Amino acid sequence: MSSPTIIRPYRPADEPAVMDLWSRAVRRAHPFIEGEGTGERARQLREVYLVQADNWVAEDGHDGTVLGLLGLLGSEIGGLFVAPEAQGRGIGAQLLEHAASLHGALTLGVFARNEAARAFYAHLGFTERDRRTDEATGEEVITLGRPAPLRSVGWLHIRDGRLLSVRTRGNDTFYLPGGKYEPGETAPEALSRELSEELGLSVPAADLSEAFTVHASAHGVNAGRRLHMTCFTGGPQAIAPAPGREIAEYAWFDRHEARERCAPAHMRVVNRLIAQGRMTA
Repeated sequence: MSSPTIIRPYRPADEPAVMDLWSRAVRRAHPFIEGEGTGERARQLREVYLVQADNWVAEDGHDGTVLGLLGLLGSEIGGLFVAPEAQGRGIGAQLLEHAASLHGALTLGVFARNEAARAFYAHLGFTERDRRTDEATGEEVITLGRPAPLRSVGWLHIRDGRLLSVRTRGNDTFYLPGGKYEPGETAPEALSRELSEELGLSVPAADLSEAFTVHASAHGVNAGRRLHMTCFTGGPQAIAPAPGREIAEYAWFDRHEARERCAPAHMRVVNRLIAQGRMTA
């Protein structure tokens, strides 16, 4: 089982580990830049960016090893680096979604010749805004941007190892009970309202407890947008749903049924519940 990743604010004591992972990561990413990861560029990271930017690190939840660095200049990502040995584990995506949770819409610059990074950002919904020449290196830099993720809430209600799911009229895909916020609502308030409107259930906001947030691509009319869905537990276990508003039907699905009939974010929820031992693999 892989170690959990913790994202926390950068501390001065992290500097040696951060400088080491940055140097190794940029040398791998930018072999076309002479002296990358050393000299003046290393000095600027240490003396300027680690001091002035809003920096966050990703660390191994078991042993505290620093595995990634995120530097923010407001809503602009000034740098996102993951130690080479930790790449491919989703750490970069977690740091990126953390930035989105703080600022919504994001921008960043990437060297045109860094094809791996361009593919990574494209996969996570970034598109090209413009191009320029970097004065320090002479390399072409592409400015990428992504709109703020859609924010929604979902209810985790499990019965006999199956997860409650709903389908809207005119749609063949199932989702978690829940939906988007309305102006001025907190997440529990939004979910309490949605459960009443969708299933006729009275679940006070105070009875709901946040479980986790999943990040995925939105489905349906918002396909292509990123989705941040905060999931909650709580409320009565014995329920008698009465579908209302646009809900056509509800059902309880196991992992296999969810894979065939549910939206992408739903499967991420199922995978988390399996990892927690709340659903069977």
